[in-house]
Amino acid sequence: MTQIRVVRIHNELLGTYGDQGNAEVLAFRAKFHGITANIIDVSYSDPLPRNGNIYLLGGAEDSAQLLSLEALRRERALEDAIDDGAVLLAICAGFQIVGNSFWANGREVEGLGILDVASVPGKKRCVGEVKTKCSILNLELSGFENHSGVTKLSSGVQRFASVSTGFGNGDKKTDGALSGNVFGTYMHGPILARNPELADLLLTRATGRQFSKIEDPLATKYAHIAARY
Repeated sequence: MTQIRVVRIHNELLGTYGDQGNAEVLAFRAKFHGITANIIDVSYSDPLPRNGNIYLLGGAEDSAQLLSLEALRRERALEDAIDDGAVLLAICAGFQIVGNSFWANGREVEGLGILDVASVPGKKRCVGEVKTKCSILNLELSGFENHSGVTKLSSGVQRFASVSTGFGNGDKKTDGALSGNVFGTYMHGPILARNPELADLLLTRATGRQFSKIEDPLATKYAHIAARY
């Protein structure tokens, strides 16, 4: 596979914390591996294509989160794409959307049910730097969180990472969730800019190819600086 489609979902709604940058990181890293990544921006009013290879959901406040969910419920395009092997990275509000339920604007809302998790309101807002250890990569990851939700994983769901600094899912122990090719996390940054190895993992999952390690001094330097905070 020499070309992939990166679908950035509802950037006008889910781009509050810079998560739209994850698409650009994927396209940049893909070049190192001889892959052309075509970024497809899908707005709230547009139908979601089913032929994407990587789908991206970002963070947002409650009202924008509800609008995005409303649009995604119009059809099962995202679920169908995942069933066909596509990769999904869902950040913060996007992570909650793909779960079973979450709270927004003071009420409980049914999510898409792609991940077997549920989010409830927390007692305090979780804001600041996050440091985690991701077992699937065997690497330390860093990010920035800004949310008030507490997300609980069902027994059959794997955590995305364990937390050493910050709140993660609100329990100061776990961040995100992982099931197949679906990755959920509360880490902004954008996360792929701060952790380029994760971008490479998503590309590997999307293409089925094994890539040799690449040298990207600027990305490595940035990641090391970000990890100090």
